[in-house]
Amino acid sequence: MSGYTRKDLKKDKFAEEVKHGYEFLTEHRGQAKLYGGIAAIVIAIGAGSYFYIHYQAEVREEKLAEAIRIDGAAFGPTPTQPGTLHYATIEEKEQARAKAFGELVTKYRGSQEGAIAAFYLASDVADKGDMAGAEKRYKDILDSAPVEYASMARMSLAKIYETEGKTADAEKLLRYAMDHPTISVSKERATIQLALLIGKTNPDAARKLLEPLRTSRTPVSRAAVQALGDIQNVGK
Repeated sequence: MSGYTRKDLKKDKFAEEVKHGYEFLTEHRGQAKLYGGIAAIVIAIGAGSYFYIHYQAEVREEKLAEAIRIDGAAFGPTPTQPGTLHYATIEEKEQARAKAFGELVTKYRGSQEGAIAAFYLASDVADKGDMAGAEKRYKDILDSAPVEYASMARMSLAKIYETEGKTADAEKLLRYAMDHPTISVSKERATIQLALLIGKTNPDAARKLLEPLRTSRTPVSRAAVQALGDIQNVGK
């Protein structure tokens, strides 16, 4: 089953914090005095909200960084390098890891950091063969996460459905992804995954989806040609 690995998640940089409001505050200090107390209070509340939100984002980022640090920690014999995060056993490490990511998912559901943590836990249960558990986690990301993460969860959920034999459900998700591309999931990527899905039972329809991509930009073209080859070999 293809999906998002822990390595992929660590490199995920497409979604960044959008900061606004502070510039307005600094550029309109004179207006705050001019318009009187009410305007000053409104601006003060806005500034307070901005700094509170910014602080919360930093807290989430720090907690996610710590969870990822635990994920990469060593276990077993005491490390020779001082300062290296280390656990005596794999069980001890996994408990700490599950706790760190679980707290992020529970406390910061709907945020970027909560979504990334949820992906880690979803990949864990999928790796263990718990497709029902993975389906539940990907659905929650799809329902709650920022759009770029939700679109990735949609693709992973489609793979889970495919594994479970829920082809119609997987196709529905992929067609939605084709019609609603995002920065993280392009129309071409969704098209190729859909073609591979339906190519098992309807290779002609799959080839019809892929043919226009053969002359697209180079990475897409290579992926489309590879998918056409895979579909050609189905049943052989």
